[in-house]
Amino acid sequence: MNSSSFLASIRRKPLAIVAALFTGVLMAAASPGINFHLLAWICLVPLLMVVNKQPCRSGLLLGWLAGFIFHLGLIYWVVVSMTVYGGLPWYGAVPVLLLFSAFLGLFTAVPISLCCAVRSRAGWPCTAVLPLFWTAFEYIKSWFLTGFPWDNLAHTQFQNLLVIQIADLTGVWGVSFLIVTINCAIAGMVERVIRDDIRILPDMAIGLMLLGGTLGYGWVRLAEPDANEQKRPLRVSMIQPNIPQDLKWDPMYLEATLKKFSSLTAASRSAAPELIVWPESATPFFYEAEPIYRSMLEDIVKNGSAYLLFGSPAYEQTSAGQRFFNSAYLISPHGEIIARYDKIHLVPYGEYVPLKRFFPFIEKMVPGISDFSPGTAIKLLGMPGCRLGTVICYEIIFPDLVRRFAAAGAHAIVNITNDAWFGATSAPVQHVAIAVFRAVENRRWIARCANTGITAFISPQGRVVSQTDIFTERVVSGVIYCHTGLTIYTRYGDIMAKACCIAAVCLLWLARRQRRYP
Repeated sequence: MNSSSFLASIRRKPLAIVAALFTGVLMAAASPGINFHLLAWICLVPLLMVVNKQPCRSGLLLGWLAGFIFHLGLIYWVVVSMTVYGGLPWYGAVPVLLLFSAFLGLFTAVPISLCCAVRSRAGWPCTAVLPLFWTAFEYIKSWFLTGFPWDNLAHTQFQNLLVIQIADLTGVWGVSFLIVTINCAIAGMVERVIRDDIRILPDMAIGLMLLGGTLGYGWVRLAEPDANEQKRPLRVSMIQPNIPQDLKWDPMYLEATLKKFSSLTAASRSAAPELIVWPESATPFFYEAEPIYRSMLEDIVKNGSAYLLFGSPAYEQTSAGQRFFNSAYLISPHGEIIARYDKIHLVPYGEYVPLKRFFPFIEKMVPGISDFSPGTAIKLLGMPGCRLGTVICYEIIFPDLVRRFAAAGAHAIVNITNDAWFGATSAPVQHVAIAVFRAVENRRWIARCANTGITAFISPQGRVVSQTDIFTERVVSGVIYCHTGLTIYTRYGDIMAKACCIAAVCLLWLARRQRRYP
């Protein structure tokens, strides 16, 4: 069998489907949780080998199949959340997972399909085309229909500190762009080897130059002298109470919850913290509206000299009725409210039901309070010598939102969350992996306090300095530093991703003006 017939054979439909399935499995295996991160650099190669010069429709189908399998392996925890904590039977939860994975698979399918279309018309190398389309659609996914940037290829590299340092220039998008470029270059090289053509063509040279430049930049940034000595240190203790999700909103368990926080907070004082952090919804009552429980909390604070940052529901009365918020409070050692931040980016079907008036039969999965309303502004929680940008739960997955806190003057980022409803799955690891990129993008320390784990300190270089296991009761103490400088990404935001969108549109326009293949 000669080389051309071999390439033709591997593009037959059954083998093409197997290749697409294999790509989906490799992508899932590279993701945080399983975390075989080196697979990310070759995960697209099987798919690219079979879609090369294929019709647009074939690329769409095969790309969707790969994306569908990838998301099944990545967000399988949706079933756990809906069945164990949402009360939905498995035969209702599994179709939701399948539909959600099918939808997210489109963000793999469309870039692959457009790449096929452009290559069939213009004959441009995959390395010059697919990274632009892929990055553009990862960016679109971050805001389309409220956004879900949970599954970027870049997140596979959260422990690869050399590679992720470029995020302070390009955001998370630059790392995804690089990974796709290397995949394209390797696929092109394999095809040339099969044809007995071992020349290093421009696409491979471009991939090597981008990789070399990224590694060089990462080495320089990691080798820089520790600048923390010039920053204001802040001693922080974080409380991980490990309160079961099914008891969290139980009124009968409320006093036991406060007693647990009281004992853990007392234990934290041996580290002499200036700031104590409790997780999201630490107080399952309206802090400003419950004088008895509020007094109990203030007594806990007044026993020490630290500020307390904690999550609590809040509400306000308007002419249209009551509006509820998922909020973070900062109170002084004297029990006075310093500031409150209301969560801006809410979780669909967790904190509110989109289009509820059209689908009144759909209920919110997370119990406790009626639909929350979004906050309207970035608010920093300020204490002496340090302004804190506080993001609640999955707000940390949105690059531009966290960037806005840093740009507004936050010296450090505090992420309070309740990951109990993920269960014992890989989702908490995935959540932390995403937070690593927010630290690097803005060169800010992140103190992440979770109800059941993973509670962690993350340095501006993306190092997870200390962390807890899930479903453990812990006090985690450490020192973070209040940084003031602004990175390129903090100043200019998603400019690289937007440039990829513009370039992708230009490629499509140029490709329509020529046709290389009949």
